[in-house]
Amino acid sequence: MRNVTRETSNPFGMRPPCPCRCGDDTDRRAVFGYGDANADFHVVGDHPGVHGGAETGVPFTGSPAGERLLETLDRAGLVDYDGDAIDPGRTYLSYRYLCCVPDGETPTPGDYAEFERFFDAELRAISAHVLLPVGERATRHVIEEYTAAAHRLTFDMDDLHAMEVRGRGFLVVPIADPHGWEDGDDERLVETIEALRARDYEQMVDLGRFIPDADPYFVR
Repeated sequence: MRNVTRETSNPFGMRPPCPCRCGDDTDRRAVFGYGDANADFHVVGDHPGVHGGAETGVPFTGSPAGERLLETLDRAGLVDYDGDAIDPGRTYLSYRYLCCVPDGETPTPGDYAEFERFFDAELRAISAHVLLPVGERATRHVIEEYTAAAHRLTFDMDDLHAMEVRGRGFLVVPIADPHGWEDGDDERLVETIEALRARDYEQMVDLGRFIPDADPYFVR
């Protein structure tokens, strides 16, 4: 089954109860997911206060770190970004915590927990083949919740950056927070993504064993 929505921003029509605490600079309460609802690649950031979007409504825009990431994803062929407009192609961009927060503030553990149901529902609805969490907080959550590899990893983002981690139905490629990228980190990510795109990266499961006939039934 494929979602046929043509919406690019908030394609599933989510209405999370974001508190109105964005400050005087914007009246936006949330930065919704943006991109192809049938995406092959899903980029997961932390929240708008870290990676941008409170002014534009598009994740990873309006901040130096987010734009550096988009420029790198453009080089890798995942998005078409010219410094202003963005064509997500077969990629989806979203945040673990989508509500806006005042400058300098960070969502509390309770905030992340309260809005986890929205993040999880959207991630599973898209069911991308490759998850690309950005920064330690998003990376730790994605690996702990969607892979069985957390016990063997140290969550040192210098080591995890652009590394392939096999998950439960997902391939995870962690990305160090662009705020702290050093020389070569962008090129390392480009090389990993290009190598992925050059081979069969699709994660498929055969559910045919649960059906009476002998035909395979593959799902993402």
